[in-house]
Amino acid sequence: MASVSHYFLLVLAFLDSHTAQPVCLPGCTCSHESFGRTLQCMSISLGAIPLNLPDEFKRVRIENAPLFELPRGSFINMSTLEYLWLNFNNVTVIHLGALERLSELKELRLEGNKLRSVPWTAFRATPLLRVLDLKHNRIEVLPELALQFLINLTYLDLSSNRLTVVSKSVFSNWPAYQKRRQPGCGAKIPPSMVLALHSNPWLCDCRLRGLVQFVKSVSLPVILVNPYLMCRAPLSKAGQLFHETELGDCMKPRISTPSANVTIWAGQNVTLRCLAQASPSPTIAWTYPLSMWREFDVVLRGKQLAPMLTSSTAEDAALSELVIPAAHPVDRGNYTCVASNSIGRSTLDISLHVLPAQALPDPYSPFSPLEGDTYIDLRVVKQTVHGILLEWFAVANTPEEKWFTLYVASEEALRKEVVHIGPGINTYAIDDLLPGTKYEACLSLGGRPPRQGQCVVFVTGRDRSGLEERERLLHITVVLCAVLLALPVGAYVWAAQAPCSCREWGLHCCLHRRKAPRCPRAAPQHEDGSYRDHTAICEDNLEHRDAEGDEERERVAEQPGLGEDGVGL
Repeated sequence: MASVSHYFLLVLAFLDSHTAQPVCLPGCTCSHESFGRTLQCMSISLGAIPLNLPDEFKRVRIENAPLFELPRGSFINMSTLEYLWLNFNNVTVIHLGALERLSELKELRLEGNKLRSVPWTAFRATPLLRVLDLKHNRIEVLPELALQFLINLTYLDLSSNRLTVVSKSVFSNWPAYQKRRQPGCGAKIPPSMVLALHSNPWLCDCRLRGLVQFVKSVSLPVILVNPYLMCRAPLSKAGQLFHETELGDCMKPRISTPSANVTIWAGQNVTLRCLAQASPSPTIAWTYPLSMWREFDVVLRGKQLAPMLTSSTAEDAALSELVIPAAHPVDRGNYTCVASNSIGRSTLDISLHVLPAQALPDPYSPFSPLEGDTYIDLRVVKQTVHGILLEWFAVANTPEEKWFTLYVASEEALRKEVVHIGPGINTYAIDDLLPGTKYEACLSLGGRPPRQGQCVVFVTGRDRSGLEERERLLHITVVLCAVLLALPVGAYVWAAQAPCSCREWGLHCCLHRRKAPRCPRAAPQHEDGSYRDHTAICEDNLEHRDAEGDEERERVAEQPGLGEDGVGL
């Protein structure tokens, strides 16, 4: 009896061990390694991390199985996981809680994904992490405290990303680096730490000075996989190795100008210059009295006379020139040069004084000699089928008149609209215009006739219903042409060799259809109404032509050797 009980217990233990074996995911392989059980999924379409993975896996390797993202709690049931390989999975986003419950994780590999950034605080949940492989991603920024929770890391690979500027403090404040640079008295010598930073588009300006110095001073136990880091920009340093590059300190832009107070006559060209020196190289922008007007895509005095901005930039310096052709008194005021870089921003004001012209201005100028300081800029802002929105900027400094007249007229519509309005920035809308019609809008001082440059010509849009009718007519025409092209060539030969008048054409049709069709209208040849007489004759003699057709058929039938059409058999 005892032997039977013992045998029964052995069978139960065998069955229990087999039922406890986890089922592997479809398309994946599961195996036992020296360190524990392994799950491997290669080149299959998962779409997401499988839910409810058992806790017994020590290593999970999922590659070429597009995952796109690692959501929060992706491995919440795998607290004993030590090795996680997720290479080449098109992962673009790692959520903040994606690594929760992975307190035993020692190795994380994310090579060949599409990560632009990494939630570095997520590594608070992985204090034992030793290997972090992020090469061949798209990481652009490495925050100053990115590595603060990677205290036991011995291998960090950031090669082949898109890093351009990294602060020295990223590594100097890294606890794992500090522990190796300043070991305590009697403390165990920590293992070497390997860094990979090569194949990034490094921008070698003053912002990279700290990293360049760090790379030059690296020594054991810190090891660079490739110590020959190379500059990609600026152009003057492209191709230089970090060890060959000397970078200066960063500084806020310093601005200078040849003249901060400029006085010219009206009608003259003027160039305002602004030179900014800074590190890194600054950018320059201009603000001036009519800048708000320009933001609405309106230039100072017509498209061809608009101020032109040209810049020539050298390393750590930028020279910008604001060219104003044919200056008008309305251009006077302060022109502000704004230079900025990543360190700071500086401004400089240049005062422009425009004196009234002593001689007659250019005939193509938008202001006349009688109008003195008057400035007018008129343009179309919005246009529809039946309406228009006009906007203008007008200034009048004349003592006699300070009001303007807007004319909107069209020869086709026989319409003229006159509006009187004051100076400044104004808009005017008209919403009852004819479609597809040419109009002219002019703005002038007082009741004076407008001059060249004070008018705009516009054409209202086409009516959509009219366009649909024309499209329908075009479609019918194309169909008719296709039908005509499908006729046999003999029909065209017959038509060319046997031309007939209206009356003959009607007789021929009556022979085959027993019904005389209406004759096609002939073009009038005289001014005495012969067109109407000819049409009336064709329509009044239909029965006569029909009788004549019957007699003709009988005559043809009686003649031997002829067919019905009078053609020899």
